[in-house]
Amino acid sequence: MKLAILILLAPALAYADEPVRRFYVRAGVVHVEPFESSNEMELSDVDGPASLAVQNGPIEGSGASINSATIPGIIVGYVLPWLDNKVSVETVLGIPFTIKFKATGTLANESLAPTALGIPTGVPPLGEDLGEAKAAPAVLTGIYRITKLGPVTPYAGGGLAILFAFDSKVTNQMLTEVSQPEMKIDPAPGLVLQGGIDAQIYKRFYARLDVKFIALMLAQARVEHVQVRTPDLPLFDTVEVGTAKMSMWVNPLIVQLGIGADF
Repeated sequence: MKLAILILLAPALAYADEPVRRFYVRAGVVHVEPFESSNEMELSDVDGPASLAVQNGPIEGSGASINSATIPGIIVGYVLPWLDNKVSVETVLGIPFTIKFKATGTLANESLAPTALGIPTGVPPLGEDLGEAKAAPAVLTGIYRITKLGPVTPYAGGGLAILFAFDSKVTNQMLTEVSQPEMKIDPAPGLVLQGGIDAQIYKRFYARLDVKFIALMLAQARVEHVQVRTPDLPLFDTVEVGTAKMSMWVNPLIVQLGIGADF
């Protein structure tokens, strides 16, 4: 009889409430999928011979995109002593990853300066390749554990994020043929919406599916001292175009699968 009772109670005992452990980690793989949309590239500081072929202002029909990335990542959290221990603050730790910028529209398919005073310049289209940078997003969120459904606990929350970019460089062969332009990317803040589930595997060990969407993340980049070769102009071998500016809404969706423990 006692054995039968223990068998019936085994599932409940396996997931019985454990003592509150404040710290927790969930390590696994993170996929970052940007839902980007870019404004037209703008030229500024156009002067001298370049002003014969291009003007300050947006390049009609131009645009840019960035790639997705999959990297290792760790969620680190702390359970706050409020609301029956259902509230936590979390951050994500991961290695910096490479983002590649691709030209789209007229920026990729048409010459930046096809003619100067009606004379062909010989400047070819850029193609798709623009540049690259290392990215390191900083994320801080608060979550609320909605309810416990046996071993599974769904949660929802939100917070703030900021994308830092460094080691940025132009990789387009035409733009680097004469000299290496200087590429700068400003930090890009955003608002985080978060949701997911924690599934208890055994005692203090858990598996997690976590989904974050970062909204209103505007990345702004500048490429300065752009020089291009003009093979068909008899008087100028190269000209300095000026500064190119690009702004892009990144708005990434971040999905993480991980396993970890409470401490």
